[in-house]
Amino acid sequence: MNEPEGLRFRRLNRPQIITDELQEPQYKGTSTYSGKVFRVTLVTLGGCLILPLLVVIFLLESPIQPEVLSLNEPPLLSGCYEPNFKLREAQRLFEDQLVGPESIANFGDVLYTGTADGKIVKIVGKTISVVARLGKPPCGKVTNLVAAGQMVGGRRLSFVNDLDVTQDGRKVYFTDSSSRWQRRDYLHLIMEATADGRVLEYDTETKEVTVLMENLRFANGIQLFPDEESVLVAETTMARIRRVHVSGLNKGGMDTFVENLPGFPDNIRRSSSGGYWVAMSAVRPNPGFSLLDFLSQKPWIKKLIFKLFSQDTLMKFVPRYSLVLELQESGACARSFHDPHGMVAAYISEAHEHDGHLYLGSFRSPYLCKLDLSKV
Repeated sequence: MNEPEGLRFRRLNRPQIITDELQEPQYKGTSTYSGKVFRVTLVTLGGCLILPLLVVIFLLESPIQPEVLSLNEPPLLSGCYEPNFKLREAQRLFEDQLVGPESIANFGDVLYTGTADGKIVKIVGKTISVVARLGKPPCGKVTNLVAAGQMVGGRRLSFVNDLDVTQDGRKVYFTDSSSRWQRRDYLHLIMEATADGRVLEYDTETKEVTVLMENLRFANGIQLFPDEESVLVAETTMARIRRVHVSGLNKGGMDTFVENLPGFPDNIRRSSSGGYWVAMSAVRPNPGFSLLDFLSQKPWIKKLIFKLFSQDTLMKFVPRYSLVLELQESGACARSFHDPHGMVAAYISEAHEHDGHLYLGSFRSPYLCKLDLSKV
């Protein structure tokens, strides 16, 4: 009997339809099982990662107790602050023979520097020699004027930093950056932003130490004014330089020499023009992003960061941008030297002028730099 064409077509295709219907539930079951395994695995891995993080966040105590700061918007890097590459004209000296030669002094053509590993180094031409090693006990000809850890004004000297001496040698003015943190903890001090820095005076005749000014946020570099009645002090965390009156009619007073710098100032040294060289330990780029400015009013983020990362790890995120300013006697900017990526000079802490050259110290780099000022 001849079947209609359509019926024969449906019969021929039905077994395939039945087979597909029987197989479909099995496919769905496999897919559902695989999805469950994937989700369980994902949740397990997430828990393994998140649980330790939650423990760190809620149980571990942060090593810093930061305060809220109020910083002005950084100045534009234009005009006197216009970026350039002048620091790349410098040459490195004694590379990998020094560890953090932070500050420099000269007697005639003989240079001296102190290093991060506690050495006092003498430099004559191309030769370096160790004069003394500081520590417990010191090694070499060392006279201890003021002891680290000494109690002065009810607080312990913990981070004795920079100094300057009057022409007659009678008074030594110095900074104590913090009574809580030591030099090796400098980043903790910057991030915590506590106002426990001080300016002190040591009298070489009476051997007395006197507190002249306190409540500074990271009192750092110090430089006597020409009349020796006041000193300039870098208040690093606040990106400014203060003028503290140490003698004369205004003794005991303080005012601001320059506010809202394009970086966080370190050491201050006189220039041959009658102004001052100021090295920036870090730059506040504008336009750009300044991490320290961003975090200034977010202490909870600072706490979290120090729970998760060490100081050495955090330093890897600090831009290597190097900047040195020459300020006029009034505090106005005269000129600036830059190395935007720190390719030649990085982590500059001081600019010391001698015989037409600028010697650049660093709190971190394993070398000194020498810049011929006639070329810039």
